[in-house]
Amino acid sequence: MNEELLARAARIRVLLMDVDGVMTDGTYWHVPDGHGGVFETKAFDSQDGIALRWLREAGIAGGVITGRDSPAVAERARTAGLVHVYQGHVEKIPILEEILEKAGVSSEQVAYVGDDYTDVVVMHRVGLAIATANAKPEVKAEAHYTTTDPGGRGAIREVAELLLRAQGRWEAILAHYEIGRAGRESP
Repeated sequence: MNEELLARAARIRVLLMDVDGVMTDGTYWHVPDGHGGVFETKAFDSQDGIALRWLREAGIAGGVITGRDSPAVAERARTAGLVHVYQGHVEKIPILEEILEKAGVSSEQVAYVGDDYTDVVVMHRVGLAIATANAKPEVKAEAHYTTTDPGGRGAIREVAELLLRAQGRWEAILAHYEIGRAGRESP
């Protein structure tokens, strides 16, 4: 990681994300609802979930801007403690502007994680633009950073670690879980 990337990550106070292809692997299922209709469900990564909690505890607000509207996303946002939840919005710039105003932050204090063309316009307007490993090549070319993990498989965990390291908070998390502690106590 270079100095510029770490400096950008150190300023972040809000982490915004797309959902499909970022928080998930992009797959969604239409499942019969028992009443002749269907509902949509998605799978989310558990390690991404705890990372979102660590960010929240560090004072970094999370949020999603997604073109699809899904109860699964609403529930994930609730359990992850995401502050900014916008579903059904393909045009993301007005939503970004609303979030900047509500959060009282500058665009330099926002990171955005995306994987597809609709995300690039937001990536151009934030302090830290991140593409997932599974992002389209054109999206990766526009990013300050590309994750090694794909969306729905640890990409958000990787982003959280980047932000927390850059802000000097990662070692405290490791210490909390006794990671790297020399020796183990006998039972």
